[in-house]
Amino acid sequence: MLKLRSGIAALAFFCLSAPGYTADPLGVGRQMLVEDNPGDLFVDRGKKLFYEKRGPNKASLEQCDFGLGPGKLEGASAQLPRYFSDTDSVQDLESRLLTCMDRLQGFKREDLIKKAISSPLSLGSDIENLSLYITSRSNGKKMNVTLNHQKEYDMYKAGEYLFHRRSGQTDFGCVTCHGEADKRIRLQDLVNMTDKKQIQEVVATWPAYRGAHDTIRTMQWRLSDCVWQMRLPDLEYASDFSIALTTYLHYQGNGAVIKVPGFKR
Repeated sequence: MLKLRSGIAALAFFCLSAPGYTADPLGVGRQMLVEDNPGDLFVDRGKKLFYEKRGPNKASLEQCDFGLGPGKLEGASAQLPRYFSDTDSVQDLESRLLTCMDRLQGFKREDLIKKAISSPLSLGSDIENLSLYITSRSNGKKMNVTLNHQKEYDMYKAGEYLFHRRSGQTDFGCVTCHGEADKRIRLQDLVNMTDKKQIQEVVATWPAYRGAHDTIRTMQWRLSDCVWQMRLPDLEYASDFSIALTTYLHYQGNGAVIKVPGFKR
């Protein structure tokens, strides 16, 4: 079913992008892909993983606190990243999942990290599927990241600095590609993240199904891929670097209505 639906979506995209189609073929094609989004299938898998008793401790994730209390998911991801007193740190959804899967289920953090980003043409990793399911429980909710705790504010400021900092052999920063309007790479429009509306579209639609990989992807993957394209050292999964950038982006996108899974090329 997954291959069939993604194949139909790809065919629709190709047809609408053909020469002679005049009414914004890329925009129309993307809309049709969203309406037939294979990412919906990954939501069900994430739900199963959330309630299944797994790991050395044979426990589910129902006692995991994502900020609103154990097992409370509706609206939780809309407030992430946030400060958690039990880890004395700011965590995004994926780093919080690492904590819960380690403490509640008994999985080893280092083993989880090794498998956190799945290979293309796969059913996605456990963390990718769980991230999508948990975020989907906030669909229709508005992003509401706060900076009430000093560590939240510090993480935000670090993310702001990293977003604008140019570095590496190419002297690139996030702002190089995402700081102006009307930029693109090949057929891909580049989001202007200094524009409120455009950054809201970003934070509202991840995790997302990526057609080119035929699987689900998360914000951690998106940041890692951007860092790779800037020819910087590999981004450590769930590192402070990644959480700082996510804090900055999510806070800037406050007010966005969550709608996952998104669909990306």
